[in-house]
Amino acid sequence: MRKLNTALCLGLLGGLAFAPLVALAQPAAQPLTVKMAKKNVYVAEGGGGNSGIIIGDKGVIVIDAKTTQQSGMQVVDEVKKLTNKPITTVILTHSDGDHVNGLAGFPSGLTIIAHANNKMEQEQAIAAGGPGAPPKDRLPTKLVTQSRESDTIDGVKMTLIHIAPAHTSGDLAVYLPDEKMVFTGDLVATTLPDPLIHLQKHGTSQGWIDFVSALVKLDADTYVPGHGDIQTKAQVEARLKNAEAKRAEIASLVKQGKSLDEVKSALGESAGGAQRFPSFTETTYEELTKK
Repeated sequence: MRKLNTALCLGLLGGLAFAPLVALAQPAAQPLTVKMAKKNVYVAEGGGGNSGIIIGDKGVIVIDAKTTQQSGMQVVDEVKKLTNKPITTVILTHSDGDHVNGLAGFPSGLTIIAHANNKMEQEQAIAAGGPGAPPKDRLPTKLVTQSRESDTIDGVKMTLIHIAPAHTSGDLAVYLPDEKMVFTGDLVATTLPDPLIHLQKHGTSQGWIDFVSALVKLDADTYVPGHGDIQTKAQVEARLKNAEAKRAEIASLVKQGKSLDEVKSALGESAGGAQRFPSFTETTYEELTKK
């Protein structure tokens, strides 16, 4: 069984978990694709994780800020194409670099909202250093500490939700009750078949199940994932059901004393092969067997 020691955790916090490998190479930025999801609510794809753009009464709220300064500036430019209202607020769904580091391209003086654990993870990454560290001058300025906090920002009603450590310890979902929409961050990422759990950021598979179970109970019909296409409630429910079943099977095999390779074999997964992040099976196995 693999163990994540402190040095490895800090290295991941300063690197992979904060800036994807492709981002570290700094390729030429590709144009973003901006789609209207609901009235005055848009989704900007490309340049990192999906970003939300919500046009309020007097200002604009952006959800997640892309990977690099250049891609962050692209989001700012796209907002200008939609409205002459200024960006006033950025909400971060978690601390991964492809959702945070683009803040370097945003104007200064914004209200940056995040869960308290998100800020802690960013501070740890800054302390660890490395090319994936987030911008020091764009740390969250307003912290969420409760499981649900409702607010009205620029006339937009929203509830910020944190149920448990899941993808990371600082996940935050944004629920827009009037629009019946949820921005999930990487709690849902349809570019992967299973949930992605960052153990080095204290994410857990059980927390993921608890968190997503709460999200599908909301009065919502549209779910914007951290990566991939917009989802319906039924699609998110199916993803939750599959994860619950897989976790239960892994737990049963662990109880039987099976090794990780035996668990992966029983699930029809390859024992080797290069991959960017540990799989759901690997992280769940480590979660269930750690001492």
